[in-house]
Amino acid sequence: MTPEIINHLWQSTLFAAAVGLLTIAFRRNRAAVRYALWLSASVKFLVPFALLQGLGHWLRPASRGAILVPDTVSAAVVIITEPFSSTAISQPATPPMHWLLASLLTFWFVGLFTLAVVRFSAWRRIRAAIRASMPASFTSEVEIRTSLAGFEPGVVGWLRPIILLPAGIEKRLTPEQLDAVITHEVCHVRRRDNLTAGIQMIAESIFWFHPLVWWIGTRMLEERERACDEAVLRLGSEPALYAESLLAVCRWYAEAPLICLSGMAGANIRSRIESIFDGRSRRSLNGSRKLLLAAAGLAAIGGPVGLGILDIPLPLDAQSAQAFEQQAEHLTFEVASIKENKTGGAPHSNFPLNAGSMYTANGGRLSATGFPLVTYIAFAYNLLGNQLQYLLPQLPGWASTERFDIEARAKGNPTKDQMRLMMRSLLADRFKFAIHSEAREVPVLAMELAKKGKFGPQLQVHPADADCPTMTQPAAPNQVPAELLQKVPGGYPAICGTILGLPPTAPGRSRLGGRKVTLQFMADMFSQRVDPGGPMIDGTGLAGMFDFLIEFVPDSKPASPGGTSAPTASGPTFQEALLDQLGLKLESRKSSIPVIVVDHVERPSEN
Repeated sequence: MTPEIINHLWQSTLFAAAVGLLTIAFRRNRAAVRYALWLSASVKFLVPFALLQGLGHWLRPASRGAILVPDTVSAAVVIITEPFSSTAISQPATPPMHWLLASLLTFWFVGLFTLAVVRFSAWRRIRAAIRASMPASFTSEVEIRTSLAGFEPGVVGWLRPIILLPAGIEKRLTPEQLDAVITHEVCHVRRRDNLTAGIQMIAESIFWFHPLVWWIGTRMLEERERACDEAVLRLGSEPALYAESLLAVCRWYAEAPLICLSGMAGANIRSRIESIFDGRSRRSLNGSRKLLLAAAGLAAIGGPVGLGILDIPLPLDAQSAQAFEQQAEHLTFEVASIKENKTGGAPHSNFPLNAGSMYTANGGRLSATGFPLVTYIAFAYNLLGNQLQYLLPQLPGWASTERFDIEARAKGNPTKDQMRLMMRSLLADRFKFAIHSEAREVPVLAMELAKKGKFGPQLQVHPADADCPTMTQPAAPNQVPAELLQKVPGGYPAICGTILGLPPTAPGRSRLGGRKVTLQFMADMFSQRVDPGGPMIDGTGLAGMFDFLIEFVPDSKPASPGGTSAPTASGPTFQEALLDQLGLKLESRKSSIPVIVVDHVERPSEN
């Protein structure tokens, strides 16, 4: 079962549970309200939140790009809309998994086919009854026909419904009772109950394996009939007379074979009769309850559409450590070789062993030469500047000075994140590397907007419709991949999902650029590349993806907020460039950040 289906079922189940709570709150109000709520739960199974979010993305003004929202909102959205991370469970399927998926699909199709045959057979009975029916002598705003099939009185048809009555019903009911029965069926037509019942039938057919879908159908049937009962009483029928009509129909006629044939005798008869005599259950909605319904509807529909308009990303680091660890147990290289490197040559690898999503197609092969253990650790756990500052002092000296070559191969064509998980397994197996994470309150440099709501000239929201590749093609030995040399309008790098060192415009300067990166990713990378004097965090509270360019003269000593430095070349310091080019400043504060604690590490075992 794919992650998307799992997410959809999880969200639909939670939505139905919320609807159930709402129906309890409206138990003393009209049944039509509760029917509409249950109908929304049924529709939710047919309309994934992702579809509504896609609609919002389509409605988002292209010129504005991503709308900026607080990180707290983004984090909450990640938890609610994506309880199962697609990255964490998108490992290459092994042959047993193919068999499992094929078996599940076959099982689902058999259930769908069986249900379709049963319902098609019932529908043929109804169609045969319609063809054999005769026009009735009763007058009504809806066409009425009589049939010898023996079904209970009901409405047949979705677009052009007719009322189908059993032949001879006028001999079994009094004129007043018959009038109440016809009024009940006309109410079904006015409410378009056959159409909404058809929607529920589609949901039951697709999700026949989910018990909650059938439970929703039962609730809809009960509330549908009660809603029509209440409508008949509002039109002037006496409760006692109407209850007698209901009992008479149940005594003489069989129930309709399909839920989309809106009859009169459906649902719990005893409960319906109690409701007929209990006027308290037909209260109109007051202002507060209307407000509650409006808020619920806005959250259910406007929420996902709004998220699409806001273009809130689902960051990789929102995945739980537990999910990573569970996947790491299963994702391993087929073969792997680790050797100590004593050549002293420049380190290189067949794809970037860095943070971010930039990746080089490799066919499941990892070839890395001359890197220290700390580089492999940083790659495996996607560590950036903040975490590395606290990791390095915990490692033995050889983890930074000694170099290792790793040659490994995996099945299929894994993603970069799957390669990270395989590297974790390799480190645990060969270096006996074990860690845990804890939060620490430490002094940090918070990156904030210098002027509220205003960016610098070299920082912009990433255009949603811009082509943004993260994959590079393998380059020849000692050559830079061609994609890293390409630029897009504005001078930004063509490749996305990482931060690159770019050719400076003057000697002695450093120039960095990135496309489609978060502000927190920028802060982490600045901590690693610039050494501003402490861990950097994103203090803007803004989510979204950004493009940026920054050029500065590296400081000869660590900088601090408000401090000065003595660069050896002309040009702005890092903090000056941060302010003038990106519109950001650094503020000292204390904050809780995740810190990796090393439990154990040793030199690698022999191949």
